[in-house]
Amino acid sequence: AYCNATVPRISLILRKAYGGAYIVMDSQSIGADLTYAWPTNEIAVMGAEGAANVIFRRQIAEADDPEAMRASMVKEYKAELMHPYYAAERGLVDDVIDPAETREVVISSLAMLRTKHADLPSRKHGNPPQ
Repeated sequence: AYCNATVPRISLILRKAYGGAYIVMDSQSIGADLTYAWPTNEIAVMGAEGAANVIFRRQIAEADDPEAMRASMVKEYKAELMHPYYAAERGLVDDVIDPAETREVVISSLAMLRTKHADLPSRKHGNPPQ
C-alpha cells in the first residue's frame, strides 16, 4: 500500500540507513519523489564493522596483526563509502542538505510536488482503491 501512494513522497535520512531497512523506508528504489540526507548520516548495505569483516576478510586473515588490520579497514570503509556524498554520487539521494535548512527544503519540495499526479497501473492482486 505504501508503494502505491500517489501523494508526494519526500524522504529525509537523518542518521543511519542500512540495507533493506533503508530501502523500504521510502528510498529512491521504491518510488520516493525526492530523497535528502543530512551530512552526518551513514548510508550503506550494513554497518562498517560487519562490512569490513566480509569485504576485507582475506586481507584481515593474512595480516600479521588481524585486529589492527580490521580496525584500519573499518576506518577506511567508513571514510570512503558510508558518507551521504557517496550516496549522492550514486543517485541514492537527491541532495545532502544542511540540517538548519531542512524546513525550507521540505516546504519547497512540497510546493514543487503540489501538482503531482500519479496513475497507477491496474493490478489484479493489488490493494483495492479506497
